[in-house]
Amino acid sequence: MAQFDVVGIGNAIVDVVARVEEEFLSRHDMRKGAMALIDAEAAAKLYAAMPAGIESSGGSAANTCAVAAGFGARVAYLGKVADDQLGGVFRHDITAAGVHFPSAPLAGGVPTARCLIMVTPDGQRTMNTYLGACVAFGEDDVDTKLVADASVLYLEGYLFDPPAAQAAFRRAAAAAHAAGRQVALSLSDAFCVDRHRAAFLDLVRGEVDILFANETEITSLYEANRFEDALEQARTDVGLAALTRSEAGSVIVRGAETVEILAAPATVVDTTGAGDAYAAGFLAGLTQGRALPVCGRLGSLAAAAVIGRYGARPEGDLRALAATAG
Repeated sequence: MAQFDVVGIGNAIVDVVARVEEEFLSRHDMRKGAMALIDAEAAAKLYAAMPAGIESSGGSAANTCAVAAGFGARVAYLGKVADDQLGGVFRHDITAAGVHFPSAPLAGGVPTARCLIMVTPDGQRTMNTYLGACVAFGEDDVDTKLVADASVLYLEGYLFDPPAAQAAFRRAAAAAHAAGRQVALSLSDAFCVDRHRAAFLDLVRGEVDILFANETEITSLYEANRFEDALEQARTDVGLAALTRSEAGSVIVRGAETVEILAAPATVVDTTGAGDAYAAGFLAGLTQGRALPVCGRLGSLAAAAVIGRYGARPEGDLRALAATAG
């Protein structure tokens, strides 16, 4: 039996989430709903201009790992932070969430990454990310023994931006498959897919067993005009795909099987982390051996719990929430 249900690999980032008006995005030349990479100088200026916000450990895969742990899954995480104050904040937060985090900090060099997240009144989030120490994550940071001791390896698409990450992904995937484990990938962001489409397609077709994506991301990956066409491509390329469509729910495909999941009722306050939470609920259910409709409902419930509040992680008893999924 594996020691862990899920081990995630991703950008270890401290999130700063603040509410802003539409005018703030225009004034700072931001593309609403997108994630942009910025340098240290731009990060400092934007942080100074932002209203007061909520600061916590974050990053897409880290959020998924923390929420999955809240559902009772046994979870570990690999990511690079600096040996600085924010690095200490990240380590404390993710460990307190019940996630094993053995990665050694980066000594010297650039500081810990941070993501400055602007939430407009309609709940849309616009992210500006300074990767900092994240770019130092490479093949040598992949703990292959840890990867081999987890039922599912979960990879975050955002990590494709640093230059050494693609090699790290492949080393981790090889270790997982050598141990008979499954590899899951979240596409993370359509603009990230646009930057690395060929590499993503190669990884999906050669290494990925479970694919997570939203409608925009999956149509971007396959350069498809219709969601239905992209879904059929995903059905061919991976063993299992869970594709989210916001208020239209999600569609899960596995071989000839298709499962449609309704979105759980929610009042949208902040969409930050919705996809991460969906993946967490889904993987928590999957590694517990639950049926696909239940896995999808767990994902939907987790996403609804996140978008009803500010920040990327839900509050409350997730195990009790899971009991309502069937």
